[in-house]
Amino acid sequence: MIYDAHNHLHDPRLAPHLPSILDEPRAFDFGGAVVNGTRESDWPAVAELALRHDWIRPAYGLHPWQVPGRSPQWLDLLRAQLDANPRASVGEIGLDRWIEGHDLDDQRAVFIAQLQLATERNVPATIHCIQAWGALWDVIRTHPLPACGFLIHAYGGPAEMIAGFVERGAYFSFSPYFLHERKAAQRDAFRQMPADRVLVETDAPDLRPPDERNQHPLHDAAGEPLNHPANLPVAYLGLAEARGLGTPETEALVAENFTRLFGGH
Repeated sequence: MIYDAHNHLHDPRLAPHLPSILDEPRAFDFGGAVVNGTRESDWPAVAELALRHDWIRPAYGLHPWQVPGRSPQWLDLLRAQLDANPRASVGEIGLDRWIEGHDLDDQRAVFIAQLQLATERNVPATIHCIQAWGALWDVIRTHPLPACGFLIHAYGGPAEMIAGFVERGAYFSFSPYFLHERKAAQRDAFRQMPADRVLVETDAPDLRPPDERNQHPLHDAAGEPLNHPANLPVAYLGLAEARGLGTPETEALVAENFTRLFGGH
């Protein structure tokens, strides 16, 4: 079985292709996927997908890019979504200094509130971080965290920070985007990670692999390229290459890790 630890199947850019995408898991030995909402307006779409497909594990969160547009009721609405599905986790949440016009203090307050919600319920939290690794570590080292663990998706931070995050309960997911030549540092970081903390993701429709590794070219209505979620085996192969493992060994390792983090939720 192979598992996608992080994607956005509900994204409107995938809507024209969704019927065929939802059939695609039959083409390989697919165990399941965590589908992450990023804002109040898309949480119902994630919930609907999870209701229709039992292999989808829903996750609901307020992404740092969406923090400025939140409603006064956002936390109550998030709590209600989690109440409605006992398999739901919290995500995608986090910190981001890359986005133009960011307010890191506001992001941090929203991030901590969502971490607290995940901790109270002991469900995984899926974390986004770009150019804010020190700020993320300040939160992770000083606040309560879910006992079951948390995922830093598409980990792009320094290899030197891995040990500290692991000590606090982190898992890390490998993206097909890391197969681009310029992402050698990310591949090396995944080579160094403890075997029991690595997962695989697509982040579809974003973070597509390089063209020469892209087995499922896909475009949105405007012709812009997208990452097809069926590129999941490409990401598995990339992780196997990075760690010097065979594909069956990698699949078994990731299945065990995925089940440990998400399987009971």
